[in-house]
Amino acid sequence: MHIHLDALGGVAGDMFAAALLDAFPEHRAGVSASVQAVDARIACAVSAHNDGILTGARFTVSAPGAEPGPAPHRHAHTGQHDHPHAHDHSHDHGHDHAHDHAHDHAHDHAHDHGHRPWSEIRTALEAADLAPAVRAHALGIFGHLAAAEARVHGIAVDAVAFHEVGAADSIADVVAAAHLIAALEARSWSVSALPLGSGRVRTQHGPLPVPAPATTLLLAGFATLDDGIPGERVTPTGAAILRHLCGDDPGRGRPRGILGRTGIGFGTKVLPGLSNCLRALVLEDGAASRPGRRDLAVIAFEVDDQSGEDLATGLDRLRAEPGIVDVVQMPVIGKKGRMMARIQVLVRPESLEAAVAACFRETTTIGLRYHPVEGAVLARAARTVEHDGRSVRVKIVARPGGRTAKAEADDARDRAGHAARAALRREAERLALEQEQEER
Repeated sequence: MHIHLDALGGVAGDMFAAALLDAFPEHRAGVSASVQAVDARIACAVSAHNDGILTGARFTVSAPGAEPGPAPHRHAHTGQHDHPHAHDHSHDHGHDHAHDHAHDHAHDHAHDHGHRPWSEIRTALEAADLAPAVRAHALGIFGHLAAAEARVHGIAVDAVAFHEVGAADSIADVVAAAHLIAALEARSWSVSALPLGSGRVRTQHGPLPVPAPATTLLLAGFATLDDGIPGERVTPTGAAILRHLCGDDPGRGRPRGILGRTGIGFGTKVLPGLSNCLRALVLEDGAASRPGRRDLAVIAFEVDDQSGEDLATGLDRLRAEPGIVDVVQMPVIGKKGRMMARIQVLVRPESLEAAVAACFRETTTIGLRYHPVEGAVLARAARTVEHDGRSVRVKIVARPGGRTAKAEADDARDRAGHAARAALRREAERLALEQEQEER
């Protein structure tokens, strides 16, 4: 499938999560589990919302130490907004408010004034019990965010820091986005022209223009429009998600396809005469012309001079690249009897050039091979179920002899004993099939 984002009100991390969870409510439990895997103190919720024109969803986050109810608005070091209390988006813009608050140039210590360094957040993501694809997407989005802030302020990437509560906000929005991107496995993504907004934001460094400087860097190459409505319309976190999804091809238009699900995610700022929302349109594109078939490309290469630890990290990052369907490795014997790793990457044709560049970037190979192939694929759906106090992800597949379900092995790995793990997975699979049957 292809997912097109229609940025009517703008784009922010919370709006992105809300729009996709409105379209795919079965992933709500999985998103919450992934966020809490990174920081158990952070709670997120999805609620229905009607702005008097449209109906959709809002994604809200309770940060550590948060007080209930709306919070006053403050500004952090980079000139973007932070969240001193509960992240309910009921104040000011109602987006995720650009959580990337880079460390002030005058401070030497990342934790001064309640700031949490990007390097610490990165370590937490790497150590968290996340699915590899979720972790890779989260690191990719946060990496874009930190790199943009570092460039804006002329500091090292590891010197970028986030306000302590804003950091919790950022973790929730980014990890939620990463979980959804990984779970939905969309073939490709596109976005409409983005509203630029206008005006100024007050910062510790003085007034800065809208779009914020980091947002401007992240949106290079994206189509924009001026609809005459002021304010911050695209936040740095929203821009980082778009850059991660669209890569170096932000001009990709919406392809033909069969319109399936739709979702609407709201911010809370009231825009004059306009719903402050982001809409997700899900286009099913393989079944229209050749049911069950798809065009792919295979990239193959060998590596014999990269440590196993670093290669595993690189391959996880490849799996998170938009358009890459799968990555596998196998041991082979090369010249002079050397053991090598043979890597095979399955990629969608329109993403081949970007995937080749990613292979060279993430591994030590200096040459590779690729060729087009045709494949057959069964329709599938991802679902998250609750059983025995835990969330378990299940993939349901429509096979010729009937629908089958397979639980994610990672979600049962902390159970001691093969029998206990097998029992947990079997029950999760039964529940997933039962829930799907009830909804059909």
